[in-house]
Amino acid sequence: MSIETFIREIETRKQKEIGDLEKDLQESKSRLQAEMNHTLKEIQERFSTEAKIKSEREQARIIEASKLQAKKIMFDAINANMQSAFAVIQTEIENYTKSPQYKKAIETMVSNSKKKLGQNIIVHCREEDKSILKELGVATSKSIKTLGGIIAENKEGTRELDLTFEELLRTNEDQVKSFLSEKM
Repeated sequence: MSIETFIREIETRKQKEIGDLEKDLQESKSRLQAEMNHTLKEIQERFSTEAKIKSEREQARIIEASKLQAKKIMFDAINANMQSAFAVIQTEIENYTKSPQYKKAIETMVSNSKKKLGQNIIVHCREEDKSILKELGVATSKSIKTLGGIIAENKEGTRELDLTFEELLRTNEDQVKSFLSEKM
């Protein structure tokens, strides 16, 4: 064997080994690229899922907060309307106490009080209502500050019946509010 053949054989082997190394390198690069792509895809999917979950939670939180705010606004508006309605009711009661029907209402209150407390009652009322009660032959006591109506008690002072308009409104407040809510 000549040296040239030997050198060619070494060159051929060298070229083959270089080709094999390049082929291995290319395969390693392809495998690493595939692994990197797969890992990157998994990371993107995980973050996409987490972002979607977080955005859905945030969306639900915002919606619930908005619903709560809307309920608060509605509640405040209803309360404002109720206060306004009660102010109108008070004005109407003040006007009613100046009408002829008010005298009949006082007579009915006295009659009901006598039925519940006995014939001998003492009545507390507004100063301007004392003349009506005097006409009815009912004993009056101290003056009270009220829109109208009476507070009756038995002679012994052990039982009392509050028929002032404020008390009647307070005891029937739920019904009044329900009625007003239906009308709004």
